[in-house]
Amino acid sequence: MVGLFVFIGAVLLLLLIVAGMYNGLVRARQEVNNAWSQIDVQLRRRYDLIPNLVETVKGYMKHEQETLEKVILARQHAIDATGVRQQAEAENVLTRALSGLFAVAEAYPDLKANQNMLALQEELASTENKIAFARQFYNDSVLNLNTKIEQFPTNILASMFNFKKRDMFEIDEPAAREPVKVQFT
Repeated sequence: MVGLFVFIGAVLLLLLIVAGMYNGLVRARQEVNNAWSQIDVQLRRRYDLIPNLVETVKGYMKHEQETLEKVILARQHAIDATGVRQQAEAENVLTRALSGLFAVAEAYPDLKANQNMLALQEELASTENKIAFARQFYNDSVLNLNTKIEQFPTNILASMFNFKKRDMFEIDEPAAREPVKVQFT
């Protein structure tokens, strides 16, 4: 009789441990999903600022149409991107296009002093910081999930319940690792 209670207790303890590991995997997966949503919110905010920036710059930079078109095209590719890898690649292109726009804008003193341009620069700089923090949170969440998926014994549960590793949101190009220059001095 005592042996039966010990056996039942051991089985219940094992079930509680398995349930805890499974719930840890679910929590980690949900944290990754939430972190991706935070990146998406900040990227949408960035995308919404770009048309205002382009409109402000357009009047001053009549001979720089190619630069403006690159920014517009890069923004659209970033909006249309799906998945972490494609999104990261599109963001790299958009960052380069914005850097090019700000570099060309340096040649226009009236533009550098325009209050609308200064306000957009400030807003874009703030958004870039928020994107950086959101990327860091996302990558930390992905690291946590991927570690749980690889560690024993949760790796057994992860494979049984089809938990998949996620991709980090990485910037591949060294030039894209530099912050977008948004201050005119």
